[in-house]
Amino acid sequence: MVKLGGIYSATGYWKAAFCLTDVHKMLYFTRLILFLFCLMVLVESRKPKRKRWTGQVETPKPSHLYKKNLDVTKIHKGKPQQLLRVDEHDFSMRPAFGGPAIPVGVDVQVESLDSISEVDMDFTMTLYLRHYWKDERLAFSSASNKSMTFDGRLVKKIWVPDVFFVHSKRSFTHDTTTDNIMLRVFPDGHVLYSMRITVTAMCNMDFSHFPLDSQTCSLELESYAYTDEDLMLYWKNGDESLKTDEKISLSQFLIQKFHTTSRLAFYSSTGWYNRLYINFTLRRHIFFFLLQTYFPATLMVMLSWVSFWIDRRAVPARVPLGITTVLTMSTIITGVNASMPRVSYIKAVDIYLWVSFVFVFLSVLEYAAVNYLTTVQERKEQKLREKLPCTSGLPPARTVMLDGTYSDGEVNDLDSYMPENGEKPDRMMVQLTLASERSSPQRKSQRSSYVSMRIDTHAIDKYSRIIFPAAYILFNLIYWSIFS
Repeated sequence: MVKLGGIYSATGYWKAAFCLTDVHKMLYFTRLILFLFCLMVLVESRKPKRKRWTGQVETPKPSHLYKKNLDVTKIHKGKPQQLLRVDEHDFSMRPAFGGPAIPVGVDVQVESLDSISEVDMDFTMTLYLRHYWKDERLAFSSASNKSMTFDGRLVKKIWVPDVFFVHSKRSFTHDTTTDNIMLRVFPDGHVLYSMRITVTAMCNMDFSHFPLDSQTCSLELESYAYTDEDLMLYWKNGDESLKTDEKISLSQFLIQKFHTTSRLAFYSSTGWYNRLYINFTLRRHIFFFLLQTYFPATLMVMLSWVSFWIDRRAVPARVPLGITTVLTMSTIITGVNASMPRVSYIKAVDIYLWVSFVFVFLSVLEYAAVNYLTTVQERKEQKLREKLPCTSGLPPARTVMLDGTYSDGEVNDLDSYMPENGEKPDRMMVQLTLASERSSPQRKSQRSSYVSMRIDTHAIDKYSRIIFPAAYILFNLIYWSIFS
C-alpha cells in the first residue's frame, strides 16, 4: 500500500508542474498581445484624421513642452483690435492738423547718374529718397521697444508727405520684384518712409564754353499741397543728408561735387513752400573732343598751308587741295553742331572751328589772288610786246625782269646784256629811248605807257608761309588761355 501511495504522489507532482508551465505561457502571450495592441493604438493616434463631410485635415495640437510666440498680427473674431489702429483715425489729414507745421526730415542716397543729355538739357538719376516724421496716431505699445517694418501696402492707408520733384520730366518708383517702398514705424510714432526712384529732370546748361565747360545741375524737392505753415521740409542731417556711391562715373563728365541747399519758393496763388536742392557740379572731359574736333581741324589748317610751297602755275594741284580742306572743315562743323542743342549764342568750339575755317578759306583766296595777278601781269606783258617795235619780230622766250628803278642810261646799257651762261636771251623787255626823243612830249607819254612794273607773285607765297602759321599760333595761344 505504501508503494502504491508513493507512485500516486509522484504522478500528482508532475501534473502540477505541467499546469504551472501552461499558466506562465499564457501570461507571456497575453502581455505580448497587449503590447502590440498599445503600439497600434499609439500609431493610429499619430495619424491626422479627416472629416468625412469636409475632407479637411485636423492638425495635431502643439505640445505644452514647446512655447509659441504670440502672433500680434492675428485678428481674433469678436475682438477687432489692430496694432496700429489705422481704422480709428482719419489719415487723410496731416498729423497735428490745425496746429504748428509738422517737421519732415529728408535724406537722399544717390545710387547712379544714368545719363546727361546736352540736346534735351536734362539728366537722369536713380536715388533712395527717405522721409522722417512723427505721427502719434501710429504709436503702439511694445515691451521690447522694437520698430515694425511694412511694405508699400500700408502706405495707401496712412498719411505720407506729398513730396514731388520740381522741373522733372519723367519719374517712376521701381517695382521689381515688388514695389521698392519701405515703411518703418517706431513705438513712439516716429516713421521712416523710404523708396527707390528714377527721375529725369531739367538742367539749365550754359554752352558758351563748350566743350571746355562745367555744368551745375539741381534736383529740387518740394511739397505739392502743404505750404510752410503746414509742413516744414528740411535736410535731416545738413550736408550729411546726401550720400553718393563712390562708383558713380560718367563717360563725358567728371563729377566734382555734391552738396545740398534749401530755400523758400513762392507761388502767387498758393503761398510759400519749403524747397530742397540736390546740387552737383560736372566738368566735361576734353580729351574726346581733342581727338574728334580740335586735332582734325588743326590738321586741315596746316594742310591748307602746303599750297604755299606749290608752284603757282600748278593749278590742278593747288585748287583741289584748297577745296578739299574747305569741305572737310565744313563736315567737321556740321558734325559737331548735329549733337548739340540749337542755341542762339556762340560756343567756344564754334569760335575755334570757324576761325580754322577762315584760315583754310583764306589760303584758297591767297592762291586766287596769286593766280589773278599772274594772269594780269602776263596780259600786260603781252600788250607791251605788241607795242614795242623792237620786240615785234623777236620770238617769245624768257623775260628779263626790271623792277622800274633803273635810270634811262642804265636801260640803254641793257642793249649789250648777255646772261652769265653765255646763252643769248630770246626776249628782253626794255625801254628803248633816244636822247633826241627825251624832249618830245609824245615820246614821254608813250614811254610811260610802255613801262611795265612787274609784280613778283612769288613774294605773296613767301609772305604767306610766315604770316599764316604765325597768326594761327597766336590765335591758339589766345584761345586756350581764355577758355582753358
